[in-house]
Amino acid sequence: MDYSLTTNGLCKYYKDFKALNNLSMHVPKGAIYGLVGKNGAGKTTLIRLICGLQRPTAGEFTLYGVKSTDCKIGKTRRRMGAVVETPSIYLDTTARENIREQYRVLGMSSFDGVDELITFVGLENTGTKRVRNFSLGMRQRLGIAIALCGRPDFLILDEPVNGLDPQGIIEIRELILRLNRERQITVLISSHILDELSRLATYYGFIDKGSIVKEISAAKLKAECRKCVHLTVNDTTHICPVFDKRGLDYNVISMTEVDVYGEIKAGDLVHALDEVDCETISIHEKNESLETYYMNLVGGGMDA
Repeated sequence: MDYSLTTNGLCKYYKDFKALNNLSMHVPKGAIYGLVGKNGAGKTTLIRLICGLQRPTAGEFTLYGVKSTDCKIGKTRRRMGAVVETPSIYLDTTARENIREQYRVLGMSSFDGVDELITFVGLENTGTKRVRNFSLGMRQRLGIAIALCGRPDFLILDEPVNGLDPQGIIEIRELILRLNRERQITVLISSHILDELSRLATYYGFIDKGSIVKEISAAKLKAECRKCVHLTVNDTTHICPVFDKRGLDYNVISMTEVDVYGEIKAGDLVHALDEVDCETISIHEKNESLETYYMNLVGGGMDA
């Protein structure tokens, strides 16, 4: 498999705090790679190292076959665009002027493609409107447009939908999908909004305490996410022995709800619950969510 980015034993320490701890990851070429982790897991630190905004304490990464220790890494980074934390934009100018300024920063010889880029991100009707009057979603799309000015093969987005309203989230999602499908751009997205990430990612890396604990394709993840039966009952107080006796894996969610994993015979289970005076109110099948998968992998919540 060809990789746009790999890391090998990457570490970043701040005195006694290990922001990254021997992190190794592999971003396949052409993938939308979802970097999943709690706040503070090391997502932004990793991105800052890859973008050259900070230096690793130890370890290295390889971008399109060029190692981070190679003198050519600066030139290779020109194949990459990024929006780290918040878009770097000029608030008192227009979208077009922002993009033209980025062309100048990159030393591009003409402004060819500016209008095409503005149209691609859906800002063609902003005219002379100042960026300070843009919605958060419009600013995020402008930030992505600026990251695309150098025609990158690889795009890094740090929490791109954080704080957006539902319409803004949809617009960013559709933009990312178009970049990947129409321009074959590899995309690395860090996020803790897992429901949205599951609509985009073709590959996942799960990060916890500065290390990648698992990498998996979306297809394999779907196969691994267990199916379960969700039960709503009048009282879960006495149900555990019923499940334990049958060797079932389960998770008691509340005093009235429980998830039961694996193959079960619903009729037999309802009858067994009746015998311990537990009335079944409703029962339906569901798939394990990405968030549940992550929590089972590393423990705890997402700290959204």
